[in-house]
Amino acid sequence: MLGIQSISARRWMEKSANSLVSAISFLVFAFLDLLDCILCIFYRWADEFMEGNTSTCYCQSIEKQGKTEEDERESGVSETLYVRKNVFRDLGVLEMSREREGGRKNRSSTAVRWSDCSCESCVSWHGKAEKLHFVVQEPNQAANEDGKENSAENVIFLHGFISSSSFWIETVFPNLSDSTKLNYRFFTVDLLGFGRSPKPRDCLYTLDDHLRMIEKTIIEPFQLNSFHLVAHSMGCIIALALAVKHQNSVKSITLTALPYFPSSKEKASQTALNRLAERRVWPPLLFGSSIMSWYEHLGRSICFLVCRNHRTWEWILQLLTRKRDLRFTIVDLPRHTHHSAWHTMHNVICGGARLMDDYLEILNKSRVMITLIHGDKDQVVPLKCSYNAKVKVPHAEVKTITNADHCTVIFGREKDFTRDLEKIWSTS
Repeated sequence: MLGIQSISARRWMEKSANSLVSAISFLVFAFLDLLDCILCIFYRWADEFMEGNTSTCYCQSIEKQGKTEEDERESGVSETLYVRKNVFRDLGVLEMSREREGGRKNRSSTAVRWSDCSCESCVSWHGKAEKLHFVVQEPNQAANEDGKENSAENVIFLHGFISSSSFWIETVFPNLSDSTKLNYRFFTVDLLGFGRSPKPRDCLYTLDDHLRMIEKTIIEPFQLNSFHLVAHSMGCIIALALAVKHQNSVKSITLTALPYFPSSKEKASQTALNRLAERRVWPPLLFGSSIMSWYEHLGRSICFLVCRNHRTWEWILQLLTRKRDLRFTIVDLPRHTHHSAWHTMHNVICGGARLMDDYLEILNKSRVMITLIHGDKDQVVPLKCSYNAKVKVPHAEVKTITNADHCTVIFGREKDFTRDLEKIWSTS
């Protein structure tokens, strides 16, 4: 009897806690809705004052911008850019402010937005041929005792959201075995809009944009007729799209923390947004994701404070930690613009969700070797995402990492992860 009462009391406490979180979430997000509307008006004024043109945003519905959902989908733009709910926007607050402001003509804008960083490392790509920043590690011919050139296999690494090529250079590359270094050539890129790669303002960062840049930077110049793919998180979506486009060239696909949420095509993008960035104040990681994914202008303000001043923050952290070199994850975090991160989040992660079923069905028919690696404690992308994918691709192998989350599925076990990759490449 006492045991039953204890269970009932625990359930009552859990329900009470969830109800409290829901109530607080409602109040907090109502305030954020208002704040984002105010910032929308502020940035329209600030952009015209600083650059001579009003800012373009997604606070109006698709219809009011003279577009249709079908046209936007065909162009690779996700409907989640427009259908993000906002109590005050739905009441027409922004429409009234636009009517009072009247029409304004757009004038030429500068290459760098006033709210973005203009330091040398962030704008070094300006004036050059637009290709991604990448690192290639050639086969170690010095270790070849015969002195003959080997026909090396190629591996392309794709990082996740708000990361860079350093993700793989710092984790996998130092742990490669001598035989692997001899027989493989490795490519890792800073995806479009991140790290030291271009961050153009006139780009919508669709899935096709990312694919074209990878092809233009690596596949075409190096004439890659066959390659393995290794990806983490958001990079998994790009890897699947790349594999489908180059089916005859892909030898194996290793997807770590694949974000796959089965849903109908009409609801897939919205489902991905709600699962990855649910509007709740707890846990904190989810709260942060929801702010940056639901609030265009609030997210821009955070990027203005953090990304635009990343050199200052790095200096402060170096001073506090007494370290000359900061961990690459900290350095990578602000190396993007709000425009690049915002559009990539919606057009790749959310927009790509409606294409995932098709990609998996095509790859299932092609019988390409697919390995899904996932941490059982992942709170960003739940473990069931990989098992959902296995339902679509029965021959795929799911490797569950015990007590690992979205990052520690690789961090802290770099050697084991690298050995897993080497086994996959050698048996594909």
